[in-house]
Amino acid sequence: ALGVGLSTAMFTVADALLLRQLPVRDQDHIVIVAGAKRDGSMANYPLDLSAAREFGTRTRALSAVAGVGYEGAWPKPIRDGDQITRLRRAMVSGDFFGVLGVTPVLGRTLRASDDVTGAAPMAVISYSLWRQRFGGARDVIGQRLVTYDDGVSYTIAGVLPQGFDFPRGAEFWAPIAASLPASTLQYVSVNLVGRLAPGARLIDVQQEMNAFFSRPDASQWEHALVGAAQPFSQLILGNVRPAVVTFALASGLLLLITVINIANLLFVRGLARVREIAVRAALGAGRVAIIAGLVVENFLIAVAGGLLGVLLAMGAVRAFVALSPPELPRLDEIHLNGAAILAAIAITGVATLLVALAPAVLTSRTELASVLRSDARQSPGRIYRQLTEGIVIVQVALAVIVLSAAGLVTRSLIKLERADLSFDPSRLLIAELSVRLDKFADARQQAALLERLTQAVSTVPGVRAASPVVAPPFAATGGWDITLTAEGQTSADTKTAPLLNMEVVTPSYFETVGLPLIAGRAFTDADRKEAPGVIVVSQSTARHYWPGKSAIGQRLYAGSGMTRELTVVGVVADTRYRDLRVARPSVYLPLAQSFFPFAPLNLVVRTNVPPATVVASLRRAIADVDGGVALASATPFPAFLDRSLAQPRLNSLLLSVFAGAAMVLATVGLFGVIATMVRQRTHELSIRIALGATPRDLIRLVTLRGMTLTVGGLLLGTVAALFVNRSLRGLLYEVTPTDPVTLIVVAGLLLAAAALASFIPAYASTRIDASLALRSER
Repeated sequence: ALGVGLSTAMFTVADALLLRQLPVRDQDHIVIVAGAKRDGSMANYPLDLSAAREFGTRTRALSAVAGVGYEGAWPKPIRDGDQITRLRRAMVSGDFFGVLGVTPVLGRTLRASDDVTGAAPMAVISYSLWRQRFGGARDVIGQRLVTYDDGVSYTIAGVLPQGFDFPRGAEFWAPIAASLPASTLQYVSVNLVGRLAPGARLIDVQQEMNAFFSRPDASQWEHALVGAAQPFSQLILGNVRPAVVTFALASGLLLLITVINIANLLFVRGLARVREIAVRAALGAGRVAIIAGLVVENFLIAVAGGLLGVLLAMGAVRAFVALSPPELPRLDEIHLNGAAILAAIAITGVATLLVALAPAVLTSRTELASVLRSDARQSPGRIYRQLTEGIVIVQVALAVIVLSAAGLVTRSLIKLERADLSFDPSRLLIAELSVRLDKFADARQQAALLERLTQAVSTVPGVRAASPVVAPPFAATGGWDITLTAEGQTSADTKTAPLLNMEVVTPSYFETVGLPLIAGRAFTDADRKEAPGVIVVSQSTARHYWPGKSAIGQRLYAGSGMTRELTVVGVVADTRYRDLRVARPSVYLPLAQSFFPFAPLNLVVRTNVPPATVVASLRRAIADVDGGVALASATPFPAFLDRSLAQPRLNSLLLSVFAGAAMVLATVGLFGVIATMVRQRTHELSIRIALGATPRDLIRLVTLRGMTLTVGGLLLGTVAALFVNRSLRGLLYEVTPTDPVTLIVVAGLLLAAAALASFIPAYASTRIDASLALRSER
């Protein structure tokens, strides 16, 4: 049941995420194309719209090219009667679905004619949104989605098929040009989606991109890029793929351990029945009748285990879906796989039936008279004993592999949960705003609004401080990035400059998030637009530009012409606000001096009371500032942290379940072999007792055999784990695949389980009545 249930459940997940084709045409011919920094500091550098269109006209390796917004699926406020809801919108070019070859279940997809400035805004929606928001009604075509912030009214043109999830989490797709003012299109960044031309390969696309970035008329930033291309299916899974592959391998190992365990237990059970089978044969039972009886017995075992396994698989799949993070791709397609159930039952059933025949085969090759004269408890021979003991060693070795993988992932989770964020997350609230862009069209108006909002929110009872922030913590859509040039740098140095996380904040920001200054000062009200430009940098930013020197007073320049001079006035630690695994190098600009065409539309709020208790007051205070702004959501910081930890926690939980099952099976297998050994060596043990052996001597003798087998399995499994665990690197955090602590703990657990499994039959050996056992041999 354990083997069939758990392995089938995981195969079902792997099939939905890895094996099943996405609802696009010729998935293997689709690639995602972008740039990458030559120094390796960024693997996915987007193109602006003009560069993307130019490359589309130049390429020969791609037969068709479309664009998808670099920001992915971005939350968009939607008017829903008197309420404001949020749906994730993906911005795409009009030929996006044509390139992918997506067939809608209702209506039509977007067309090139929809992606024109001034065109009537059209949208297509996801299958899940259609089912959840519109109840699966077929009259959804023609209905409208009206955005709160910019007032765009999208007409729903179609419903996409179930399982289409690109960009991940998108709930509706809209054409770029028809959704944005023409003046803002120059700020749009996209990745390219292309279909390989006949005979073209991924490397051909990368080489074309390299040549494109190296062309004489390319901009300075393009010269710092190289081509990056990856298969469409690989991008869909993203960082989930290593986990799913690991789970699939773990389930395969568990099924293998199950089959081995069944084989071993039935084999030793069958050997103990050799005399019984010989008696049946002596009384006239034919070989066919004997084999039929064994087949029926073990068929019942296989059926019972298979049925119980089906129930376990159903529960395991439901638990996986319930515990999985919402961003897991194609989650709504994960259902119990009937073919996988049948395959697992067939594997274990065939193994059960084949091994069940061993006693009959053994008997058919033995003289009946010899078997009948021998003791039923006598050992059947060295070869059979070595075979069963060898199987136990293999079981233990496989258990070591699964246990060590679970241990490494669990240790990584513990370290990740204890990672130093560099700021104080307690009583921190992230407020996401919805702003009407018809009232606040440019960054200057938005910045003025944010200053008023910050002041109003700061006066709410229970609020200690507030400041704007570019994006919510650990947002899948990231935030704003910037590349800066230091005073005195050469053009070659500029090309290797890191991509920096940028925050646009008010003077109260560092107090609000609890991020202490390491050197210099924070911003003040004197850092206004007309004052000299200032900037606060993180430690790694300072180390990159001025190694071994103080950053205070140094100058950085922004803009392609280095037109904006920024003087460093403060240094803070690198934070894990955007990425829990990596402390990002960051820079901070004062809101009053921001030169970006957009203002941050989120607030970070520090409270003196539990954050949830001030949400209603915040909503009223924000509404009182202006009717053109509303509080879209307010979430305590720990909720964002839990989202970021959801996948690592799921990884740890699932591997721990597999590891626990593997250890149980290995322990049961060892117990069966040792218990059988005790039964088969009753005569020998009785003689030892008659010659003066104490119960302690017998326990030591039997337990030593079990521990010897376990140590053999540990050595074999440890060597294998050192190689196998290298595939876990993508799941680990500050833990190496050869972590000695994990391997020692795994060895300790298995030795403890083996000691218990060996002690029980060892203790039973001390209860042997030697005189009775020896008399029965006469």
